[in-house]
Amino acid sequence: MGMNFDDIRKKAQDALGQNAGKIEEGIDKASGFAKSKLGQHADKIDNMAGKAKDLLHRSQGGPGSPDQD
Repeated sequence: MGMNFDDIRKKAQDALGQNAGKIEEGIDKASGFAKSKLGQHADKIDNMAGKAKDLLHRSQGGPGSPDQD
């Protein structure tokens, strides 16, 4: 009995697509919390939050996604 990784990938992409707004909110909340505790690193936290959002958008078929290349 093997795992069908294509099926798992498709289900994960579907879940991301259906919950992208909530995921973005979570990224914003997490980065806000991190900045409240580690304010001296706010620029790095913002950078990583932006990268996480970019990855989220690419996984949904946005610019730079594997489906678009």
